[in-house]
Amino acid sequence: QVQLVESGGGLVQAGGSLRLSCAASGQTFRQYGMGWFRQAPGKDREFVASIGWPSGTIAYTDSVKGRFTISRDNAKMTVYLQMNSLKPEDTAVYYCVAKDISTRLYDYWGQGTQVTVSS
Repeated sequence: QVQLVESGGGLVQAGGSLRLSCAASGQTFRQYGMGWFRQAPGKDREFVASIGWPSGTIAYTDSVKGRFTISRDNAKMTVYLQMNSLKPEDTAVYYCVAKDISTRLYDYWGQGTQVTVSS
């Protein structure tokens, strides 16, 4: 099993920045990739960004390209999401996710961290 713990969420004004962190623990050898999803109240959960593990391949959803940057610290088994030029539309609970090495699915989820962007 893999445990994921997010941190770094908070309340910011539009145009501001936040950096989310997600630390993995437990059976981290089962991780094959990590990323972020988000879910706003009353909305479907949506993909935000991902980074391959160990490949380093990066993907973003179109709405955050040029504003968000995903990165990793291999030694710490930690993934980061640097969020710049935040918009009210970015307001959501952000979930850290990890792919299982066998299923290649996002089988591991963190508890979520709230990001609120005010106008």
